[in-house]
Amino acid sequence: MTDFFKNIPAIKYEGPNSTNEFAFRHYNPDEVILGKRMEDHLRFAAAYWHSFAWPGTDPFGGQTLERAWFGDTMAHAKLKADVAFEMFDILGVPFYAFHDADARPEGKTFAESLRNLEEIVDYLGVKQSTHKTQLLWGTANLFSHRRWMSGAATNPDPDVYAFAAATVKSCMDATMKLGGQNYVLWGGREGYETLLNTDMKAERDHAGRFLQQVVEYKYKIGFKGAILIEPKPQEPSKHQYDYDVATVYGFLKDFGLEKEVQTNIEQGHAILAGHSFEHEIATAAALGIFGSIDMNRNDYQSGWDTDQFPNNHAEKAVAFYEILRAGGYKTGGTNFDAKIRRQSLDPEDLILAHVGGMDTCARALKSAMALMQSGEMEAARNTRYAGWNTAAAKSMLTGSLDAAAARVPAENLDPQPISGRQERLENLWNRFV
Repeated sequence: MTDFFKNIPAIKYEGPNSTNEFAFRHYNPDEVILGKRMEDHLRFAAAYWHSFAWPGTDPFGGQTLERAWFGDTMAHAKLKADVAFEMFDILGVPFYAFHDADARPEGKTFAESLRNLEEIVDYLGVKQSTHKTQLLWGTANLFSHRRWMSGAATNPDPDVYAFAAATVKSCMDATMKLGGQNYVLWGGREGYETLLNTDMKAERDHAGRFLQQVVEYKYKIGFKGAILIEPKPQEPSKHQYDYDVATVYGFLKDFGLEKEVQTNIEQGHAILAGHSFEHEIATAAALGIFGSIDMNRNDYQSGWDTDQFPNNHAEKAVAFYEILRAGGYKTGGTNFDAKIRRQSLDPEDLILAHVGGMDTCARALKSAMALMQSGEMEAARNTRYAGWNTAAAKSMLTGSLDAAAARVPAENLDPQPISGRQERLENLWNRFV
């Protein structure tokens, strides 16, 4: 045991009227809704990077957080793991997620970094064997080190491509060894700063082949989890090739991967792309590539990806409604890719940020489930599209353009506008949130 979280109790469910800040008011992991425990619906995961690797920096200021495990030795890495699993125990989260660079110190060579990764993976494996929390997904950090300044798979230097391949291979091996249920790729620098020095076709082709190689390696080693791409439009790159869910789907189709790769959708990234979180989830579900989510929020005044913990259950309820409509998670989950504010220095702040986020999501889920159970929203949606259930309407989709056009004079069609009833449905929604 470390003393970082000393005197902080395990967080228990006490109900909505509790005044204990170290308690859940809405998240009751054993509550059964729609035939499934709340914990199994939400599948919460804590992010190793923001919780234990982030030093409190932002684009305009340096480190504000001081942690005993900040250092470049294996002793520091193991202390970080000890503290992490103590937090997981306090919160009772079933999962966590990590990048390689979050968990192990960077070596002077790839071989040294690999030895460090393998050693810390063994250490994490022991932790998992004696704790509830298991690995939701692993990933590689292909954006922080200076070698990645011009991208990884899209780098103009083929040696960097090779280094990226070696890094991802080692992280996939680590994820499989730890029983991870997914492997995520986020291309933070898979894009460009200026077209003046960019061969876009070459970079896109290289990124596509790299992803094919990832899928091929998945089958070679027998990894049973899902491969996920995390869309983001820009930041740090000016433009990234995984701009949003629709762009990712087009990319997957081009390279024959639409049946092999799913998406890990982040709320903050959806906003940066000019979409809502629920839009991206619904798009992924419609295209058959919904996998998992990173739960956070942006400060809507700042204009950049602030990665804050969620605190608006009404906003998140729409997202969870779309997740329920998609059938819920399979291998995915609700990962808190969120960080405390750089002014929040105390260990209690880290715990309470997660407590608030988990309660927000639980309350959102319950609202979404209540509306789903009522059936009113789906009934209204079905009514709006009921005309497409007729034989004449269906035949238009299988026939020709001129056959569809022929219906107008033959049936003397003169369609009149029908209300979309948006305000009624908004009022319906507000009854449940």
